[in-house]
Amino acid sequence: MTPGARVQAAIEILDQVIAAARANGAPADRLIGDWFRTRRFAGSKDRRAVRELAYRAIRACGEVPETGRAAMLRVAAEDREVAALFDGTGHSPATIVAGEPVAEAGLAPQWLVERFAASGVAAADAAALLDRAPLDIRVNTIKAASLALPEGGERSVAANGWRYPPETRIEQSAAYVQGAIEVQDTGSQLTCEVVAARAGETIMDLCAGAGGKTLALAAAMDNSGALVACDTDRTRLSRLAPRAERAGATGIETVLLDPGKELQALQRFAGAADAVLVDAPCSGTGTWRRNPEARWRLTEAQLGRYVATQSRLLDIAAQLVKPGGRLVFVTCSLLDEEGAKQAEGFLKRHPDWSAAMPDLPVGTPRGPGLRLSPWHDGTDGFFVARFERL
Repeated sequence: MTPGARVQAAIEILDQVIAAARANGAPADRLIGDWFRTRRFAGSKDRRAVRELAYRAIRACGEVPETGRAAMLRVAAEDREVAALFDGTGHSPATIVAGEPVAEAGLAPQWLVERFAASGVAAADAAALLDRAPLDIRVNTIKAASLALPEGGERSVAANGWRYPPETRIEQSAAYVQGAIEVQDTGSQLTCEVVAARAGETIMDLCAGAGGKTLALAAAMDNSGALVACDTDRTRLSRLAPRAERAGATGIETVLLDPGKELQALQRFAGAADAVLVDAPCSGTGTWRRNPEARWRLTEAQLGRYVATQSRLLDIAAQLVKPGGRLVFVTCSLLDEEGAKQAEGFLKRHPDWSAAMPDLPVGTPRGPGLRLSPWHDGTDGFFVARFERL
């Protein structure tokens, strides 16, 4: 592909990404993969260049662009070399016409910018949300004896964490294939550490998804005790079993929940858990480094639904913890509605619980919990609070 053809390819992909964002369709990485699967003529360098152009445009535009061309023109407005490729020759994009729509630069849609400001996130800091994320891994201590780490990494602040350059092909390493390491952001690893899971305990992961945090808890428990992974998404939860087998994690029980009827499936665990992790569904504003188009998908109505779901899940989790036990609340969000305010609301509703500030090597206190962020801590954005039942 010529440089101009790569720009045109990125424009075509961006049209699909924009349409999917408006319709809550497939994520950008999947759309990019699908686009190339039907275009075998593109080599590895072409795929990498087109992908970088597409993500560069996504990160550059605050509001949802009108078209993929408008998004790429935002990049061209700041890069003369890209602008010169709009020459209309061959498979290159048509020549730029004076006055045609150019997407606006910015962090996010205006309503989200205002929510960040209200949550104490400075604009200069928030810009780090659109940086490229590193590749973090967690050493799986269940299989640590057979560990041979890939070269090029350095220790992170997580107890068993390492960090690699983002382009590292970690999944091709022997350590990954053998289950000795797992890809997991440092911030995510740290939130698992707040649970302080120990061998022999009964631990519940109430929103387990595909089980990334469940596997971290299993390693902390050294495969001893009872570990229960719950979720309402059958497809995501089904991915845990093969991941657990690869990691050597045993004794994990999975429970598929019916939305709105969670307690009916969890009655046998009432008052039995030493700790419950609530990694609640949220806006994902802390993960934009990895999913920058997500900021085009979120609406105020969706945010309100997330907040309501989080409150309900916290109230459910409180009924599962034994006296003296603990509840850890996590969201990958930097908005106070899904963080400090949510934690404060829980404490008001449950006077028999108290907050214990998480003891982590990084993080900034925010209300009853800690905020982790890319600009202060080099992690994805998280809020984590730990509650203890009196």
